[in-house]
Amino acid sequence: MSSVPRASSSQTSGVAYAGGAYLLWGVLPLYFLLLVPTGPWEVVAWRVLLSFVFCLLLLTVMRGWTAFLAIIRRPKLLGWTALAGLLIYVNWQVFLIGTLTGNVVETSLGYFINPITTVLLGVFVLRERIRRLQWAAIAIASVAVVVIIVAHGEFPWIALSLTASFGLYGLIKKQIGPAVDAVSGLTLESFWLIPIAVVQLILVAQTPAGLTMGVNGGWHAVLLACAGIATAVPLLLFAAGARRIDLTVIGMIQFITPVMQFVIGVVFLHEPMPAERWAGFVIVWIAIVVFVIDLLLAARRGPRTAPTPIV
Repeated sequence: MSSVPRASSSQTSGVAYAGGAYLLWGVLPLYFLLLVPTGPWEVVAWRVLLSFVFCLLLLTVMRGWTAFLAIIRRPKLLGWTALAGLLIYVNWQVFLIGTLTGNVVETSLGYFINPITTVLLGVFVLRERIRRLQWAAIAIASVAVVVIIVAHGEFPWIALSLTASFGLYGLIKKQIGPAVDAVSGLTLESFWLIPIAVVQLILVAQTPAGLTMGVNGGWHAVLLACAGIATAVPLLLFAAGARRIDLTVIGMIQFITPVMQFVIGVVFLHEPMPAERWAGFVIVWIAIVVFVIDLLLAARRGPRTAPTPIV
């Protein structure tokens, strides 16, 4: 009898953890907009360096050094984490460029179609078989991208770069599996990116504007310094939630993030939404409805591996 309340409590806490992660990812555009006049290249550089420092502290507090040292003794795992680091760097950089150049709506599009991209990678890379409704969702999402390109007259490179980099990042995380925990993984991914971050800071320092850390007031410096925490905390919340709830719940909760980003872009930042762009998004949302219906119908078939989070 006592196992039922415990299971229910675990699921409730899992939803809270995962929901908290997606809520935090959803408000990230507002957080990064507070860092203006810091540009996207400097923000990502500090994000890499400070994430690494924060993860070192977490490894110490959580006593994770034993697992971390076991990972670095396996060259194949190190190679996977290096590749994952490069992909998440692309994702972070494109996301910051989109956010700080008035393209938050397009970043939301990338995360709307990300689950469908993940399914496509499973088909063509892992040779997985997918269901008819999943094929329908893929086809509808493809029509949406074509509509946006043709009708709106702009190639959605930010959205497609985000979904491609994050989809491939998720594929690598799937290959690594449970061999690399969240904190160790992010520590190594950040470590490999340190040279890129240092070069970016040097190049930004040579520009007329120069580096902004510490020159725009104490509050701005604190916010910029917290970029590493803003990166790591949602990942840890997601990891805690994913262990407690199944794929169907995660699959539906994950749309909190792009919905919030879309609302922020349209309602608060007043980004343009002409009719043809609305048409593309409506078609994407139809694809998502089909995708969620498929998740619900497949829920009785048992749990599957949870999707990789938005980082």
